[in-house]
Amino acid sequence: MSNQAFKVIGGNELNGTIVPQGAKNEALQVISAVLLTSEQVTINNIPDILDVQRLISLLNGLGVKVDRISKGSYSFEANNIDLEYFSSKDYLAEARKIRGSVMLLGPLLARFGKAFLPKPGGDKIGRRRLDTHFHGFIKLGASFNYDEVEDNFFLGTEKLSGTYIHMEEISVTGTANVVMAAVLAEGETTIYNAACEPYLQQLCKMLVRMGAKIEGIGSNLLKIQGVGSLNGTDHTCLPDMIEIGSFIGMAAMTQSSLTISNVNIKMLGNIPSTFEKLGIKLSIQDDNIIVEKQDVYEIQSFIDGSIMTIYDAPWPGFTPDLMSILLVAATQARGSILIHQKMFESRLFFVDKLIDMGAQIILCDPHRATVIGLERKFPLKGITMSSPDIRAGVSLLIAALSAEGESTIHNIHQIDRGYQDIDTRLKNLGANIERVELS
Repeated sequence: MSNQAFKVIGGNELNGTIVPQGAKNEALQVISAVLLTSEQVTINNIPDILDVQRLISLLNGLGVKVDRISKGSYSFEANNIDLEYFSSKDYLAEARKIRGSVMLLGPLLARFGKAFLPKPGGDKIGRRRLDTHFHGFIKLGASFNYDEVEDNFFLGTEKLSGTYIHMEEISVTGTANVVMAAVLAEGETTIYNAACEPYLQQLCKMLVRMGAKIEGIGSNLLKIQGVGSLNGTDHTCLPDMIEIGSFIGMAAMTQSSLTISNVNIKMLGNIPSTFEKLGIKLSIQDDNIIVEKQDVYEIQSFIDGSIMTIYDAPWPGFTPDLMSILLVAATQARGSILIHQKMFESRLFFVDKLIDMGAQIILCDPHRATVIGLERKFPLKGITMSSPDIRAGVSLLIAALSAEGESTIHNIHQIDRGYQDIDTRLKNLGANIERVELS
């Protein structure tokens, strides 16, 4: 991994149109699902980002035939899987780098009766348990072993059988994994307290086109009738809602007018209305969001006059992946807000960098931060900082774009994990950003 950083000179007004990439979180799920069939599956609008590249590399190692049809479009054919690859050093090294590798477990277990995974990496944003995945697999009839010394997980089964599963937490990846295992299990599986994010809906719709029988898509109660095998299909990923929200926050912070095109507005839930609570003016034209140029935007208060509180929740609540973006956008608003990050501890710890830049933020505890908006009377100032995770990294990048002077952001592979060609795309809007190699 090269040692790269972003050099950003802030204060430039951005202008133009930007197209969001394909959805990272959906891509990781639907790419894993190609293991459920021996037939060809074509997936379009795949983002060209580090996490996706690593997952495709893992599939390659397992023997999946992968062909790049065009930018963002790939065909996959999993008709000759090499299960011995599990024991290779390459698999162990690569699977540890990406949290999305956990999504390979359900398809491998369902189709081949066994799965192996080293404890995966990903963002360090607090406790992210895998228990939900494994409890689901065990209920379907899998045996589970954990090697504490090597930090590896093993799953095996003679046969998966449908059952009633009450998910102990509303886990998107946990639900996706159990769904992928259940579609080939014998009999009926009921999943209650299932996640229902758009990305999970997309996975379920793709599986149905492949021949799976799933009822209740979009709700928290899924009924799955197991089938003997699945067919190939074509699938197109949604635009990435987290990128869309990031661009809304970026336009507000840089006092820019931006058009975000092809957003699939029906699948964005309450993301636009939540940014409007900060006073950010948005208009919807066809399938585009236009963020208006504003000198100052004012945080709303509740009807009784109390301070605005925004918190994350499982879908259809507000996604936790945009809480960092909201927090940054609030730093230059008029008014105050309490940001309550309920789902992950440690995700707000990046605010120390924003405080160093001049933001007025009180970190109440690992889950809550109060932001007192500066109303643009005191611009943020450029500093040297490091990206702790994907979303905090982009939040710091947005802060740097709005700040006076030069900022240097280290550890930008964290940003590259989730945002495709972000420096090139921002330059096209007028941002002063350079990717530099550090010695």
